[in-house]
Amino acid sequence: MTGAGSLLPLRSRLRELRPAAFGADPAGERLERIRRSPNFADGVFQNPEGARTRPSGSMVEFAKIYFEKEQRALRAPVGNIPVHATTLADLAKPPATGLRLTWMGHSSVLAEIDGRRVLFDPVWGERCSPFAFAGPKRLHPVPVPLASLGPVDVVVISHDHYDHLDLPTIRGLVGTGTVFAVPLGVGAHLEHWGVPADRIHELDWNESTKVNGLSLTATPARHFCGRGLRNQQHTLWASWVVAGPEHRIYHSGDTGYFDGFKDIGAEHGPFDATMIQIGAYSEFWPDIHMTPAEGMRAHLDLQRGRPHGVMLPIHWGTFNLAPHPWAEPGEGTMAAAAATGAGIALPIPGAPFEPTSENVPTAPWWRPVAPTPPGGWPVHAREPAKAGEQETAPVVS
Repeated sequence: MTGAGSLLPLRSRLRELRPAAFGADPAGERLERIRRSPNFADGVFQNPEGARTRPSGSMVEFAKIYFEKEQRALRAPVGNIPVHATTLADLAKPPATGLRLTWMGHSSVLAEIDGRRVLFDPVWGERCSPFAFAGPKRLHPVPVPLASLGPVDVVVISHDHYDHLDLPTIRGLVGTGTVFAVPLGVGAHLEHWGVPADRIHELDWNESTKVNGLSLTATPARHFCGRGLRNQQHTLWASWVVAGPEHRIYHSGDTGYFDGFKDIGAEHGPFDATMIQIGAYSEFWPDIHMTPAEGMRAHLDLQRGRPHGVMLPIHWGTFNLAPHPWAEPGEGTMAAAAATGAGIALPIPGAPFEPTSENVPTAPWWRPVAPTPPGGWPVHAREPAKAGEQETAPVVS
């Protein structure tokens, strides 16, 4: 019979065999801080509103939808996704308005705000997976090499899922000297991968930190966490508010819709721009990801109920993570903007734009490379919109 003493070395050996991408579990003072969090109860972090974090309904039905041949064909582009060709040259010029966003694909956004540079959820890896040989593969190249991106003041991570926290990318950033702002518990992964502890700002919800004149606040989100085979719910997930002397922006991370967006807007808004998750949604996980209509509702809540600022749709276009058609999140965002009069930005990956300028991209760039839906592309009626205060351009299919 094996004794407890002989199990410990075996557990240690098994832990050493875990892929490095799994990261590390919080321990010591970090774990004690987690246990003291008002958002931690019954051994796990809790959502601001109840949420099912596992797929609901029949997995047989989900498999039928996910693997059905005709539906699979709609979930990928039919041509090469366009990527902006002059990103580095464009970024070399300072933004005229003091605020510029560059969507790199999925949830990765470079924000230049009041003379500082913030990199949200950077994923430069080929797959959002712990393994190089399996898992969702990117559908377009990253617009610029990470090594060419230039200095970044702070890297902001929303949570520790593979499509938001990427080991190769973090290792590529370690040598740059940048600091990291992350939700409570996520610092354990970063330290495991070589980020010095004094370069990690680890925050609970509604806590703030200052970096080079910017205020960064971790705000609530409705999601979950986990990288390894065991999901201990010991790392927090968050949305983020970044405020400079002149501008303020919001990044949703991954989240289901919840009434807390109104509270965030009342406390920190309105925003010059919001970056809102509108992709990888499904009726099988309705509590933890938003549809485009829900994303627009969140945007308006954050703007205190009026169509101020510009909404940049994120978490779509780069990886195939859900049953919906590849182009559906973009089309849904256009429809939601037309219905509400809100301003949106629809840049191709890598195309910098200034949310408070008069030239915000609003054309459906994905249509030439997307499967055409039955009946053709819809025409989204023009609605008067003042996105800080600018109108969305008319779109005609």
